[in-house]
Amino acid sequence: MTDRAAPASPPDWHARAAGLQVDGRAVIDGQRQDAADGATFDKHSPIDGRRLGAIARGQAADIDAAVRAARRAFDDGRWSRQAPAARKQVMQRFSAAVLAAADELALLETLDMGKPIAHALAVDIASTARTLAWYGEAIDKIYDEIAPTPRQALALITREPVGVVGAIVPWNYPLIMTAWKLGPALAAGNSVVLKPSEKSPLSALRLAEIALEAGLPPGVLNVVPGYGHEAGEALALHMDVDALGFTGSTRTGRRMLAYASQSNLKRVYNELGGKSAFLVFDDCRDLDRAAHTVADSVFFNQGESCNAPSRVLVQRGIADALAERITARAARWQPGDPLDPRTRMGAVVDAGQLRTVLGYIDAGQAQGARLLSGGRQARTETGGCYVEPTVFAGVHNRMTIAQEEIFGPVISIIPFDDEADAIAQANDSVYGLQAAVWSGGLDRAHRVARALKAGTVHVNQYDEDDITVPFGGVKQSGNGRDKSLHAFDKVTELKTTWIRIDD
Repeated sequence: MTDRAAPASPPDWHARAAGLQVDGRAVIDGQRQDAADGATFDKHSPIDGRRLGAIARGQAADIDAAVRAARRAFDDGRWSRQAPAARKQVMQRFSAAVLAAADELALLETLDMGKPIAHALAVDIASTARTLAWYGEAIDKIYDEIAPTPRQALALITREPVGVVGAIVPWNYPLIMTAWKLGPALAAGNSVVLKPSEKSPLSALRLAEIALEAGLPPGVLNVVPGYGHEAGEALALHMDVDALGFTGSTRTGRRMLAYASQSNLKRVYNELGGKSAFLVFDDCRDLDRAAHTVADSVFFNQGESCNAPSRVLVQRGIADALAERITARAARWQPGDPLDPRTRMGAVVDAGQLRTVLGYIDAGQAQGARLLSGGRQARTETGGCYVEPTVFAGVHNRMTIAQEEIFGPVISIIPFDDEADAIAQANDSVYGLQAAVWSGGLDRAHRVARALKAGTVHVNQYDEDDITVPFGGVKQSGNGRDKSLHAFDKVTELKTTWIRIDD
C-alpha cells in the first residue's frame, strides 16, 4: 500500500501579510541602496490602509547612478556579449525563479495595489513567468539577413541591442507590465533601468533580486522607485538612455515624447490609455455569453485595465435584453477581501483613484445616464478603497463616461441603430486600443473589424490573449507594440554592413 502525502494546507494570507517585511530600497548595480539623499515615502495598502513600509524616493541622482551602472554593464559585455544560448539559460532560470517565488510575489502585488490574491497567482505570476521564458526561448530563434545585392557586394543586415533601455511601468499590472518590457530588452542583450509606479513598486524591486539570484549579472537590471515627476522625468530626460518604453496615461505619454525632443532624441514607445468599444449586433448568437464576457472583462482587476471594453455599443432592439444580462452578471463581482482566495474583485489602487472613479459615476448621473447597478463606495468599514461594479444604460457617446478613461469598474451601455452607426460611434474616440464585434454573420464580422480603428479587434470573444501576439493601439492609445517578436523592434537597431567583393 502506497502512502500518500496529505494535501498542503492553503496559505493563510492574512498571517503572511502580517509578517511581511518590506524592503523599499532601490536596486542599483546589483545592490540594494537607499536614495542618494536618504528621502523616502510611505506606501500604504489600498485593502485597508495599512502602512507597508518606506520606499526609496529616487530622484535624478539615483537615476543617473542606475544609468551609469547599466551603461558599464552594457559596454563591458557581461550580458550583451554573452552567447545567445547563455542568455537563454539565464532567462529560463529567471522564469523558473518567478514561479518558485509565486506566493511571495502575489502577496506583494495584492497588498500593494489591491487585486485579489487568486488573480495575482493565476494571472499575474503565471503571465510574468511565461513572458520571461518565451523571450528567453526566442533569443536563439531570431536570424539576421543577407540582402539580395549584386555579385560584387555582400550586404549583411544585423540586429543589435540599442544599449540602455529605460522602462516606466504603471500600477495596474506591475509584474506583467514589467515583464513585457524586460523580456525583449534583456533577451536582445540590453541593460535596463526600470522605474515602477510609486503606487505599486514592491514586486518590481523583489523581481530585480530574483533576476540576480537567477544569474543576471549586476547592473544589467536596475530598479529605481520614485515619483513620475522626479525619477520618471529624470529617466526620460537622461542623455545616456537609448530607448524608452512607457506604459501609462496619454497625458504623461505626451510628456515622454517632449522629454525625448529635449534630450537626445531617444526612441520612445508609448502604450497609453483606451476606451475600447464592445459592439453587439442583433444577430449575435449568444447574448448571455456576450454579456458575461463584457462584464467579466471590465470588472476584472477592478476595471483598472487600459483595454477594458467599457463602452458597450448594442443594437437598439436588443439593448434592454443585454443590459439586463450585464446587470445580473455584475452582482457576481461585488468587492471583497483581496486576501480571501474566493474574492473576485478587490480594491482600487488608492484613495485618489477611488475619488476619480466615484467622480465619473457622479458625472454620468448628472449628464442623464441611467444607473442600473452599483455606483457607490463599498466596504467603507475596512478603511480600504472599494467601488461597487457599476452599470449605466441610456448613455450617449458625448457623455464624459463614454469619452474619458475611467480606470474603474464602470460599464456604459450605448445603443446604435445600424452597422454604419455602430462603426461611427465606436471610432468616435481619441483612443484606439482594442475593440470587439459580436455577430453571427461572417461577412459582418470581417467588414466591421476592418472598419474599426483599433490595435486589436476581438470577434465573438474578448481578452483572449497570448504572448505570441502584439499588444498596442492607434491614435492616442500609443505607438509601437509590446509582446510577440515585434517587441524586438523597440529595443534593437538594424545595421547594414556592405562588403565589396572583387571578382
